[in-house]
Amino acid sequence: MFKNMIVYRIAPQWQVELTQVEEALAKAPFMECGATQEKSLGWVPPRGDAHGPLAESVGGQWILRFMVESKVLPGSVLARRVKEKAERIEQETGRKPGKKESKELKDEAKLDLLPMAFTKQGSMWVWIDTASRLLVLDTSSQGRADEVVTLLVEALPGLSVSLLNTQTSPQAAMAHWLKEQEPPVGFTVDRECELKSANEEKAVVRYARHPLDIEEVQAHIDAGKLPTKLALTWDDRVSFMLTEGLQIKKVSFLDTVFEGTKADDGGFDTDVAIATGELVKLIPDLIEALGGEAESGVASAAAAVASEGNSMPAPSVESRAPTNSAPARKSGAGGVVTGPAQVPVDTDPESAPF
Repeated sequence: MFKNMIVYRIAPQWQVELTQVEEALAKAPFMECGATQEKSLGWVPPRGDAHGPLAESVGGQWILRFMVESKVLPGSVLARRVKEKAERIEQETGRKPGKKESKELKDEAKLDLLPMAFTKQGSMWVWIDTASRLLVLDTSSQGRADEVVTLLVEALPGLSVSLLNTQTSPQAAMAHWLKEQEPPVGFTVDRECELKSANEEKAVVRYARHPLDIEEVQAHIDAGKLPTKLALTWDDRVSFMLTEGLQIKKVSFLDTVFEGTKADDGGFDTDVAIATGELVKLIPDLIEALGGEAESGVASAAAAVASEGNSMPAPSVESRAPTNSAPARKSGAGGVVTGPAQVPVDTDPESAPF
């Protein structure tokens, strides 16, 4: 659970109950692909129980699980079927199919083959920490994370988030830690990193299971290569790989985390409690190591929403209620992603953007 993390900050004006989240997710449950359906996506019970709740709370931490199923249709198989159809037309009519007709033949071939195709499934853990206003997705793909976030903000009224942003870029911080051999307080530098040149050659140097406190690494940095990945350990409890995009990969909980637990203490609640209990401390320490949090888009959005049409001072976070209007969605790293003020009507799962 949570082997990779992409972290978003939730705007303070979003305050909902778990039951509201459950009701919203229930409008888009996961269903397996139909015979001619190429992809299906939706929410599944995170605990794994059939017909269980789609949103679970463990120690006040909300856990969701997103599922995607797609049909595996090799391009070579599809091309062969299209060729067979085109050859049949040429034999029967004496002419070769044109560009438009070839496209139609490809669609027909796909419909013919989809019922026989194998399927593959993938899931993503989603963690909402309402107290710390964090949204954490268990993925290493920024594109996939953005797609799931878009589905979330469309489903959950008033939700507004932006990618976590820090005063110091991870790349600049990692370069300093390696060059000066001064890791931040509470962290140690491990034995893996990747350095990449910023020039046209894009030269890459990778170290794996290798000490990094050597002059060679410092020389690479002096030559203009900057870290894109660096292995770190936090508090002798959690090891991970930090990337230039502030993604946290290869999360591993060390033996000290499990001291005092029994071998049979496993299970969903225990896994969630251990993972969130450690990560909810690691994330603030990592933010501090990167110079603190920069003003995020959601902070500006929250201020705009609070002041819209009202010259009175903005209420406190605790008393701020969801607004009936949401700021515009922006794209790109650090941009604001907002949801509608009201729950949207159901849409065809095949038209979903994921």
